[in-house]
Amino acid sequence: MRKIALTYGLIAGAIVSIMILGSIPLWNRGILNFENGEIVGYTTMVIALSMIFFGIKSCRAYRFKGSINFWQGVKLGLLITLIASIMYALTWEFSFNALAPDFTEKAWQHYIEKAKNESQNEAALNATIQQVEMWKEWYKNPFLQFRIDTYGNSTSRYCYYDHKRGNPSKKTSAARLTLVTP
Repeated sequence: MRKIALTYGLIAGAIVSIMILGSIPLWNRGILNFENGEIVGYTTMVIALSMIFFGIKSCRAYRFKGSINFWQGVKLGLLITLIASIMYALTWEFSFNALAPDFTEKAWQHYIEKAKNESQNEAALNATIQQVEMWKEWYKNPFLQFRIDTYGNSTSRYCYYDHKRGNPSKKTSAARLTLVTP
């Protein structure tokens, strides 16, 4: 089962890594931006993480002779996801520190501008700006940066969109905020 997890995890990680490395020239030429870049990125992740399905199917067919229980499938899926996530984060760290060092600063500016354009009230805008400033501080620490890159991006975006709706003081947004705190 480890060999299957490693094989399909590396395939998924390679798909995402190639997308990251291939998108830098497109970003530099202006073909990709923050709006269409998210679509390309998430589409690539869905394609890459479909390797979970194929890995479980392969394991079921060749190792367990046509039958796999739920927890074995969950375990295999998590192992594939972990390998792919680590490859994604390592590629991200290398490419955006070595090949596109100004990307993260442009991303912070984009999120603040987007919040200013879409904010319903001043409190929501201030909460979003505080959140971005907090992320900027966290991103200066390489260990937190790796943690955020590995599994914190989706929860960070979730908090951002909750603040965008103008509900920064709800208990639900506070609970979501704790998901990305170190």
